[in-house]
Amino acid sequence: MADHKFKSIAGIINDSNKITILTGAGISTESGIPDFRSKKTGLWNRFDSSLLSREFLYKNPEKFYELAIQLLSILKNGQKIKPNKAHYILAEMENNGIISSLITQNIDNLHKLAGSKNIYEVHGNMKKAYCVFCKNEYSFLTLYKKVLRKQIPPLCPECGSILRTSVILFGDELNEQFYKAREEAMTSDLMMVIGSSLEVGPVNTLPMLAKKFIIINRDRTCFDSQAFLVINKNAADALSEIYKFIKER
Repeated sequence: MADHKFKSIAGIINDSNKITILTGAGISTESGIPDFRSKKTGLWNRFDSSLLSREFLYKNPEKFYELAIQLLSILKNGQKIKPNKAHYILAEMENNGIISSLITQNIDNLHKLAGSKNIYEVHGNMKKAYCVFCKNEYSFLTLYKKVLRKQIPPLCPECGSILRTSVILFGDELNEQFYKAREEAMTSDLMMVIGSSLEVGPVNTLPMLAKKFIIINRDRTCFDSQAFLVINKNAADALSEIYKFIKER
C-alpha cells in the first residue's frame, strides 16, 4: 500500500506544473533537532511555549534570553547540525526544476545549507538580529555574544535600544516572507506538506490555497481529511521513495 501511495504522489508531481513545498520541524529531526509537539520528545514538553512570546521578551528579557540559551543548547546538542537526506532531496528536486519554491516554518537554515534557493522563511531565521527602535540589522552572533556576556537585554550599538532576534515570536506580526509564500501557495497546482503538524496559524492555512495538497508526516494532523493523500512516515524515507518513482518516469 505504501509503494502505491509513493507512486501516486510521484505521478501527481510529474503531472503538476507548479509545486510548492511546506516544511516544519519534523523534517529536521533526523539532523538531531527535536521538534516541538511530539508527545515524548517535543520541546513543549520541557518548556512553556508562551514564554517565547513578544510580550514575555519585553516584560522579562532576562528570563526570555535565559530560556533562549537553553533552547539553543538543546537544538545544537553540542554538535554542528547538518542537513539530512530529506533536505538534500528537496534541493535536488528544485535544481532539476521539479519544485518551484520551498516554504519553511523552520529557523535552522538547513534548507539553504543543503542547496535550496527559492526559500520563504515564514518564521524568520537564526541568522539576523535587529534593533526594536532604529531597526538596524546585526548578525545573530552579535546578539548571542552580548547575551553570553550577561548584557541582558542586549543593546543596540547604534542607539542603545533593545536588540532582538529576527525569529518570529508568538504575538509578532507576520513578516513579508509569509505574504510572498501565500502568493506562491495560491498559484500552485500542488503543495507538499512535509514534517509539519499544521497546528500553527496562519501558516497552516497555506495548503488550502493550493489546488491540492499532500501531507507527509510521522503523526496524524487535523488536516488529514482535507488532504489529497497522506503518508505517515519520516521525511527522508518518504521522499527517497517518491523521488525514486519520479526518476523512473
